[in-house]
Amino acid sequence: MSDEADVQQRNKQFLELLPLTIALAGLPTSDHGKAYGEDQLEARAMTIKKAFRQAQQVAKTCIEG
Repeated sequence: MSDEADVQQRNKQFLELLPLTIALAGLPTSDHGKAYGEDQLEARAMTIKKAFRQAQQVAKTCIEG
């Protein structure tokens, strides 16, 4: 598989798992008009990354039976 096809496949997988990822992350939404600071954004990003890895594992487990 070419690098471009691999990137497209990973993007597709990410988008397909995004609802599960967000649910697993359990992050609250920000108050209207209130921005997060740099540290808060970094912490939230790490939480989403960990939740995505978990979502991938859940999907793999479900597919494998």
